[in-house]
Parts: sequence; C-alpha cells; structure tokens
Amino acid sequence: MNILVTGCNGQLGSEFRKISNYEEEHNWSFTDIDTLDICNNKAIEDYLSKNKIDICINCAAYTAVDKAEDEGKESAELINVRAVEYLANNCKSNNILLIHISTDYIFDGTSARAYTENDNACPETVYGKTKYAGEQKIVSSGCSYIIVRTSWLYSSFGNNFVKTMLRLGSERQYVNVVNDQNGNPTWAYDLANAILLLIRRNGVKEIKEVFNFSNDGIIPWSNFAEAIFHIGGKNCEVRSISTEEYGSKAKRPLFSALDKTKIKEFTGIKIPFWRDSLIKCIEEINNNNN
Repeated sequence: MNILVTGCNGQLGSEFRKISNYEEEHNWSFTDIDTLDICNNKAIEDYLSKNKIDICINCAAYTAVDKAEDEGKESAELINVRAVEYLANNCKSNNILLIHISTDYIFDGTSARAYTENDNACPETVYGKTKYAGEQKIVSSGCSYIIVRTSWLYSSFGNNFVKTMLRLGSERQYVNVVNDQNGNPTWAYDLANAILLLIRRNGVKEIKEVFNFSNDGIIPWSNFAEAIFHIGGKNCEVRSISTEEYGSKAKRPLFSALDKTKIKEFTGIKIPFWRDSLIKCIEEINNNNN
C-alpha cells in the first residue's frame, strides 16, 4: 500500500521515517509544509490527484498549548481544524483511509479512572478544543478513518519533556516539576508501531474507529522527571510543586490516563511499560549525541 505521512518532521513523523528505512511492506511518502501545505485545500487536491495514496497518516498538529490560548489561537484553528477538514474531505473523495493523531487534552482531567474511547469529550483549552473539533470534522466528512488519541509524547526527535529534562539535568542542581498531573508517557516510536499494527489488522477496509494508545503505567510528571534523571545519569534534584504553584496559561488535565483495552483487543498488541520505553529512548538520544 502507498502511505502518505504529513507533518513528517515532527516527533511521530520522524519515527515513521526511521521505520520506513527497514519496513518494506509499504511504499512511503513523506511531506511537511515545504512539500505539502495541508492548510491549502487546492494543494491537497493536486497532490492526491498526482499520487496514488491508500492511507494518509496525519502527524501535523499545532501543539503549543499555552501559546494557543492567545496569539496562537488562529494557527491552532487553522492546523488542528481547517487543515484536518481539508484532509478528511479529500480522503473521502479519493477513497483514502485517514489516520489522525489526537490527544488526551480533549478530556477535562476530572475522571477517577482511565478514559475510554466512549467517554464524553470536555476540552478546557484552545488546544484541546481545536483537536476535538478536528476529530468531529473527520467524522462528519464520511471518510474512512482511524483516530488515535495519545498523551505525553516524547522521542529522540524534536523538542519534548524528556530531552528538556536531560538538558536541564546537566545545567542545574534542581528543577521544579508538578506532582499533581497524572497520565501516561508515550514514546513516539511505540505509537508509530501501534499505528502500523492497526494498518496491518485493518488494511484499507472501511473503518470508522477511535483508539487510545499510550505506554502502560500511570505516573505524575515529577516521578517521570526523576526517572529521566536516574536513567540519564543526571545528578539533579526534582522538587515537586503543585500545578497552581507552577502556573500556566492553559489549564492542564490533572488526570488524563488512557484505557488501552480496545486497541489491545483489536491488534493483540503488547504495550510496553513506560519505564522500559524511556530507557530505550534515552539510549537512542545518547547514541545520537555521540
């Protein structure tokens, strides 16, 4: 099958590019804004008319959560809603399966248990609202789709919490990290492989489903930071603070763990525990730096 990955220079897109170097089952095409501007409907039409695509994996997103609350609001609307609508409508017209990445931020974080795919969305930030609106555009388009909701994404590519902590761990004696936001860290490499399993399980058959995926295990950010320092060999203290003490423009969900029962049953996937994946990612980061 011919697979198009949009937003290929981000964390997840970069993992797909890495996988494509040895994955010979499919033909891969990679685009970012310089080769395909998904905010331009005509550009999408032209690209799809010239290239036979079976599956489009949309890794593009506006993810600056705090910035989206003010000066980034228009960009969040454009990339997370309008561009997604363009992709969905064009996928419908061309019989292409759209695989789209969404987020735990569509929930308000007040649940007492891990969120399932059937729980009602209640986003409280511009980022969360635009991501959920993008989901709704896909559903209303009538295209075949798989929406994958994930959380706390990190990798050896781009900017993320793990790489930031490793840098700060070398520069500072201590860092302040919130201890009252609990969720699931997710290695982007594991997410990419889970999406590949969904493709192998379903192919390009008619499907309209939402799945949760993250690494197993629920922890607060402060414990995650401690693990990063321990595994990364950084002599840096984590000082736990509350979300209120930390302060941020956008309200973070205090509990956003995702229930993965559905994807486990659909694919038979064995999801790695967060610490095991963190060890592998930090090893990869260290190898890239050497």
